[in-house]
Amino acid sequence: MSQTQVSALVNTLDDYDSIIGSAEIAELRTLAARLRGRTVQMVNSTAIGGGVAEILNRMVPLMQELEIGVRWDVITGGEEFFAVTKAFHNALHGEGYHLPDESFKTVLANAEQNRARLHFDCDFTMIHDPQPAALIDARPKNGGHWTWRCHIDLSQPNQKVWNFLAPFVNRYDSAIFSSPAFSRRLPIPQYLFYPSIDPLSEKNRELDPEIVDQTLARFDIDANRPIVTQISRFDRLKDPVGVVRAYHIVKRYTDCQLVLAGGGASDDPEGDAVLAEVREAAGKDRDIHILDLPPSAATEINALQRASTIIVQKSLREGFGLTVTEGLWKKKPVVASAVGGIPSQVIHKHTGMLAHSIEGTAYQIRFLLSNPAIAQKLGENGHEHVREHFLITSDVRRHLTLFLHFLRPN
Repeated sequence: MSQTQVSALVNTLDDYDSIIGSAEIAELRTLAARLRGRTVQMVNSTAIGGGVAEILNRMVPLMQELEIGVRWDVITGGEEFFAVTKAFHNALHGEGYHLPDESFKTVLANAEQNRARLHFDCDFTMIHDPQPAALIDARPKNGGHWTWRCHIDLSQPNQKVWNFLAPFVNRYDSAIFSSPAFSRRLPIPQYLFYPSIDPLSEKNRELDPEIVDQTLARFDIDANRPIVTQISRFDRLKDPVGVVRAYHIVKRYTDCQLVLAGGGASDDPEGDAVLAEVREAAGKDRDIHILDLPPSAATEINALQRASTIIVQKSLREGFGLTVTEGLWKKKPVVASAVGGIPSQVIHKHTGMLAHSIEGTAYQIRFLLSNPAIAQKLGENGHEHVREHFLITSDVRRHLTLFLHFLRPN
């Protein structure tokens, strides 16, 4: 069995006191005391890249500090498997599915390999997203409580793929979704859990202004002109080409620069092709900065977000959009698509601006560039909204509460 190594957590729960207050920290310790000696297993498809890995990388050490036995396992798979599950991912977001029926056998064969490789013996097992969902076949008799945690938008899934996945999901004890709209008609209890960011992580902590300036200089970005930024994987569902087109509209009226920064994930084989499409759309515009960053570039992403005038997230489909959360936390005005879990974060004209098209995105960007006082107020409101609802400490509390609920008789 291979257990994922989480990064060393230099922050303790007490370090969050100035952000959430001592009362909430005390509540976490009280909840955890009733779970001491219990064990938790988290399973997902990648240790690096993507929001799930980022959440687990911070949540697991915090739970361990609370003396809960948590381990994090990552399934293995070859190129063929991840090509199929990427097609699954897109299809569950509502796109077509064009692979042959043999692709389902690829998923089942991978699940069998990982069932043999991993060990399942915890009180609570949480399987994240579709890729490892078939691991439910490995559940031992009387093997604790199993939960399927879905981080993607299932509001309009491709029926063929959902029909394959649903029989596995139905066998879990419960399911967790990131938005009420994502829930499905299931025979098991369903819960709403918002994803989260860690305000003290390298990507979200306060930065010395000198680091921000150095980052801009390194990427040849002008600190004295407006910067519009989208941070995302190079994924068609994030619509980076659409962001370029929106920027071209804005540029006709207002001088600005565009930053498209991101990278890939080990379970996403389409990144290089999408990156090539973005570069073609950008052409030779020197004010468009396309940055293919490695997973280790957390400080650079932090600096780029803090230097930005406006943060954009023009997704066509979205599970939740933690890059939106990150932008709001940094008190930046956010323009984002009204899809998936984004409207839970961007309350239109209160914590940010929602858009429904390329033209609408361009309009909202132009409006905020022309009204900096409104942009500042949106950023301040967004920061407080994240502090109340979308921090890692709130996520830990939700998990602890759910585990305690599972322990109740009947």
